[in-house]
Amino acid sequence: MFSHTLFERELSDAEKAVFIVSLMNFSLGGKRVEADFTNFSGQVYKGLHSAKSSPSLGNYVGYLHSYLIGSSLLKTLWLNLLTREKIEENKYWTNGLGTPPWEQIPETENCSLANKLKTSYMGCLVAMSRFVFLINDAIYYLDGIQYPSHKEGWREPSMGINNEGKVLWLEPDKRPWRELTSLLSFIKTTTYDCQQINFGYTRARQNNQTIGIWSGGLKVRATAGDQSVKQDDDFIESVVMLPSNEELNDSTWFDELKLEMEELDQLAKIIYGSTKSFFTDLGIHDAKQAANSSNLFWQLTERQFQNLLNACEDSEKTNILRKTFAKFAHKAYDDQCPKDTARQLDAWAKNQPNLSKYLKNTYQPKEVQT
Repeated sequence: MFSHTLFERELSDAEKAVFIVSLMNFSLGGKRVEADFTNFSGQVYKGLHSAKSSPSLGNYVGYLHSYLIGSSLLKTLWLNLLTREKIEENKYWTNGLGTPPWEQIPETENCSLANKLKTSYMGCLVAMSRFVFLINDAIYYLDGIQYPSHKEGWREPSMGINNEGKVLWLEPDKRPWRELTSLLSFIKTTTYDCQQINFGYTRARQNNQTIGIWSGGLKVRATAGDQSVKQDDDFIESVVMLPSNEELNDSTWFDELKLEMEELDQLAKIIYGSTKSFFTDLGIHDAKQAANSSNLFWQLTERQFQNLLNACEDSEKTNILRKTFAKFAHKAYDDQCPKDTARQLDAWAKNQPNLSKYLKNTYQPKEVQT
């Protein structure tokens, strides 16, 4: 018996184009080369040569990339393409906008054109970290331009980076929407800076545009010089839409969002601790169930996160949502902590999550003007 995966499939020109563009910025690193292969610079690779990963991938972990999304494809492009002024303000792009590689193709991996490309905005959009050949129905590729890592000064506008050079990494157990307060921190502080969000957000607000934020990337790992996707590594993404109310006070809304996210983080810790204590009382010293309980809580919370974004700046609505999140907390605890036997029931009752502080009603009605 044969399945469709065992038959060679001929790629269309469009599929080849998407594959090539993906290779430019997101190629995995590793030792997958022919022995004694010579590149355009005259370097003999040999069997132990290890190619660097493409710059957008994120070394041997995985960068979290974020972009604004609009109500249409054209508006999304308008929100994310940087102006010439913003490009020139970026100190990392010493060659400014740069020249598209299809207009001036680098001859080698380190020629003058290659060096100019990787210090320009165009080098972020089309990295050319692999040289690709299309020969008949086959696709061949080898090392291209070698880009620095973020530790060496590499920056992409879609990366979140703080003042100390720390980047936002991908965490499969932590969905990207949970990093929203870091991505929007420019509203109040400069803790993290994601140029793609910062500039586009301001532009959208000035033009009363409806906007959302897409965040995602690929989590990878390295073993003996090879880069791959294994075990719990995965591609993760999330999309949230920001409130579009023209009367919205960005500063007040952000403060409320930050407070609610901090409270949810504390709630997740309470659930983790309660679940762990439950199993400890039963003589089981394993944090796996506690982690599962916390992860389930975040999965349930994600369903209501958009409602939380819309409710911020309205304390009455956020207090109502807190009751929903508290129910999620108890469900996550009950799901991992059985109470079938008398001993289990005693441990379950003893370690119930105490959410009284979280549920305390903090809503204060607005004063009536007389």
